[in-house]
Amino acid sequence: MPQRKTHSTKYIFVSGGLISGIGKGTTAASIALLLKSAGYKVTPIKFENYLNLDSGTINPIEHGDPFLCEDGTEADMDIGSYEKYLHQDMGKENFVTMGRIYQTVIERERRFEYNGEDVEAIPHITDEIQARIHHVGKVTGADIVIIELGGTAGEYQNIFYYEASRIMSWKHPGDVIHVHVSYVPTPKHLGEPKTKPTQLSVRTLNSMGIQPDFIVARSEKYLDQRRRDRFALFCNMHEEDIISNPDMKSSYEIPIVLHEQGMEKKILKKFGLPVKEADISQWKKLVERIESPKPKSIEIAIVGKYFGTGEYQLRDAYAALFDAIDHASWAENVEVTTRWVSAEKVEKEGAKKVIGTPDGIIVPIGWGERGAEGMIQAATYAREQKIPYLGLCYGMQLAVVAYARSVLGWKDANTSENNLQGKHNVIHLIPSQKELMERRAYGGTMRLGSWDAIVKKGTQAFEFYQKYGGPIDVKTGRTSERHRHRWEFNDEFAKDLENAGLIISARSKVENLVEIIELPKSVHPFYIGTQGHPEYKSRPLAPHPLFRAFIASCKTH
Repeated sequence: MPQRKTHSTKYIFVSGGLISGIGKGTTAASIALLLKSAGYKVTPIKFENYLNLDSGTINPIEHGDPFLCEDGTEADMDIGSYEKYLHQDMGKENFVTMGRIYQTVIERERRFEYNGEDVEAIPHITDEIQARIHHVGKVTGADIVIIELGGTAGEYQNIFYYEASRIMSWKHPGDVIHVHVSYVPTPKHLGEPKTKPTQLSVRTLNSMGIQPDFIVARSEKYLDQRRRDRFALFCNMHEEDIISNPDMKSSYEIPIVLHEQGMEKKILKKFGLPVKEADISQWKKLVERIESPKPKSIEIAIVGKYFGTGEYQLRDAYAALFDAIDHASWAENVEVTTRWVSAEKVEKEGAKKVIGTPDGIIVPIGWGERGAEGMIQAATYAREQKIPYLGLCYGMQLAVVAYARSVLGWKDANTSENNLQGKHNVIHLIPSQKELMERRAYGGTMRLGSWDAIVKKGTQAFEFYQKYGGPIDVKTGRTSERHRHRWEFNDEFAKDLENAGLIISARSKVENLVEIIELPKSVHPFYIGTQGHPEYKSRPLAPHPLFRAFIASCKTH
């Protein structure tokens, strides 16, 4: 049970100005980390603008890699930042979309819960937004709730979020703070930072009845005194409440940068809460480890299908994967270069030509036929060339297909997702998903969230979980990973594959589904596929054991 508080819950709204992607979520996570490190119980909540009920049906190229929570919530990437910075699980209470808000209000109206009122955006939409904020604070027992508002100030999609913020400031004087994160550009032809864009975004806030308590200025370098003076004068701010947030080598430095400017102390002082010293010593050690020179460098090829957006390459489509690689590389003290390889290009030009000779190969999450043959080629190439291989979800499934084709000689081996007529569909639809697929019920209907599995003793998977402090009971082999899939290993072919040398390392505790496959170390230095998504459970201070083992193998390859 949460301890009874002697003060009212406090609320920090974090908004953004000018453009998306400037680090609003990371700033919110950093503030949360500092306040938690100062001894306060903190919980964040992210409000998104879109009408999707969650992030699960959005193409990752459109809005980045959906972050998968323990309870199965498919959320925005910022929820992943909260988990990584706070080292605590998030769930459905921490993520809300405008679609979910509208759905709740409309369903309530249909049930006559508004007693015949005419249902309007204000107050009914804004009331529901506030109710969500109060709810997450209550169920978590938080001293401070940090509310990140999606998008930027002035967008029509999020105006109700800002109105809810204004109403809460009016209802709870002294308990609400507004932090505005805005970009300070330095045009090359001018050579000096320009404050006017932030002045305009603050004026937009003012027009909605909101005066920010802090400005967090994102810029190339630390703000100089002249820029601070301009902000104070034109944004109606105290100079000490202008916080500089310059570009750093690593985003993990941001909590330290804010701490050095006393941000958490200033927040606590405005709230009238006891000002405690934040202990971020472990975080400082992490940053030192990140930035220290590495004695060795390795290259990992990631053969995926969601990299391209127009003429640009999009890292965010596999954000959790890249983070997990980083976490493991820091723990293993090695510099990692990732090379993004188009699965479709591998399919057309061949694995040897396109993939080359990296120190490791990862085939990540994916759906559908496009690029699948390229991923199968990558799995075969890694096996034959003895290159360390890690298959994640689709990467595990297609590794099984590749093995059935090249070792058992089943040339028609495939997944029923891509070929319904095959005689050797070694990957098929989970029976419980059949009706959902027929009804086109896609959103939030996969095998989602955390599921327990039993890892066999004597396998490499068991060894890695135990060696690197993974979430495993060494007596029973019980572990837990997050899942996001509809298709699974077809047990009809299990014996044939096992007799041909494929090892089934883990099965789910409840349904007995295949969770992890591997090849023996005598055959391959590292060849593991997992149906789960260890990338979503990896954290900077606790890298996932499968990623650590993979990186360690790549080092010696």
